[in-house]
Amino acid sequence: MEGTLRDGVVHLSGNARQQFYDARGYGYPTGGNDIAVAPVEAAHLLFRGDLDAVVDDDRRLGFREFLTGTGSDQFGLRFLVYADLRARGFYLSPARERWTPNSADIENVDFVVYPRGKGPEDGRVAYRIRVVGERQRQPAASLGDCTLAIVDEESEITYFETGRPDVTGSTTVDLPDEVPAVLFADRAICWEPPEQLHDSGFYGQPLAERNADGIHGLQLSLVEAAQLADAGAIDVPGGYEAVVERGRAVEGERFDRRLTAYSALREQGIVPKTGFKFGADFRTYADVESVEELSHSERLVRVLPSGHEFAPRDLSLDIRLAHGVRKEMLFALPDGAGIDWLAVGRITP
Repeated sequence: MEGTLRDGVVHLSGNARQQFYDARGYGYPTGGNDIAVAPVEAAHLLFRGDLDAVVDDDRRLGFREFLTGTGSDQFGLRFLVYADLRARGFYLSPARERWTPNSADIENVDFVVYPRGKGPEDGRVAYRIRVVGERQRQPAASLGDCTLAIVDEESEITYFETGRPDVTGSTTVDLPDEVPAVLFADRAICWEPPEQLHDSGFYGQPLAERNADGIHGLQLSLVEAAQLADAGAIDVPGGYEAVVERGRAVEGERFDRRLTAYSALREQGIVPKTGFKFGADFRTYADVESVEELSHSERLVRVLPSGHEFAPRDLSLDIRLAHGVRKEMLFALPDGAGIDWLAVGRITP
């Protein structure tokens, strides 16, 4: 069987509808037994030997000529992902009108993948796939409702699912009023902290065991100190503004982003602690009742600047690290009015 390339699609006749659309989910019917398939579907049929050639004007193209003849690197990447998902047992459609029943499913993606054994007529979607080369940066704001299929330089494919999670916890803390504190280098210290700050709220780190004079002190990071000062829980000379000024002097504009994310997490009943050991801004605990009965942290959080674009290699590094320590990777995207949360995790379709 041969196909004819016309108006950007490949038209197939004969028993094409029964053989390719009804039985295997390629293309869409155009009348009678005829169907139209997208170029990537035609390439796959050529690769499998189900098509002998595609005719383009006076040229008769086999698989090699058809795959490389477009001059588009992205077409080659899409073919690799399409072929991989087909080999995994999925029916999938190019993200184009007439191929899928719901036009909302095709926005900002390359393929719509259906649950195994299902096709577009069932109305269910398993994955919305965006195909990305390992050197193609991705705007963070464009993620959250798709799965990235990242093709590396050796044509290996890694799948990352992106989503907008519900970021809430159950931690509650009765904050004290105006506990004296002082700024000290890149932190603050409460010399006489109430027990609930650390024991129930997991704020800070004790300076040391209580000494003979009863002094033990509680060290606070600058983001902790700023959030507590803003809430009126600690009293620092110069107030909240002095803490923020010190934070900006220490780490520049990054401090404001981290403080925004830290405060938002606390407001949602989640305890953020430093994520330095994991190469992140924070690690988080959703349900803290007592530091003595603390479970493992559930998430790593990286706070990103406005307009951030992910390099796929950096994204892969973050996800690999988070999975290696059994945590979810969460990105915080301050937008001026609040925080957009983005979760990314590796999956095997």
